Amino acid sequence: MIEITDLQKIGIGLAGFGISFLFLGMLLLFDKGLLAIGNILFIAGLGCVIGVERTLRFFFQRHKVKGTTAFFGGIVIVLLGFPIIACLFIFIFSGFFPVAINFLGRVPVLGSLFNLPFMQKIVQKLGGDGNRTRV
Repeated sequence: MIEITDLQKIGIGLAGFGISFLFLGMLLLFDKGLLAIGNILFIAGLGCVIGVERTLRFFFQRHKVKGTTAFFGGIVIVLLGFPIIACLFIFIFSGFFPVAINFLGRVPVLGSLFNLPFMQKIVQKLGGDGNRTRV
């Protein structure tokens, strides 16, 4: 059994709230306040769950510069108040998404969810070639 620390529990809660705020922000026609709060909570939760060092190592690798720039550039554009432009900016640099999907597939709980039969096709389509995007 995997033991989860208190900090990781807090991180899971922060990331969950972040995803919820992002979903509500998109559902309410790209509400900039909800999207900004969702981005900040998700990044804070990710840092708590996998650790600050691993989070920084994940984002700031030489072969991920394009995706990291798009991700953080999108967050900055949302914080400046232009959420629709931020979504377009992120989709232009969508090369980051296969890396993110493959990384999330290695997280203990999400990895088992991604291996469910109905999710495998979606994950495989979004994740692309698994040998190309190693973390």
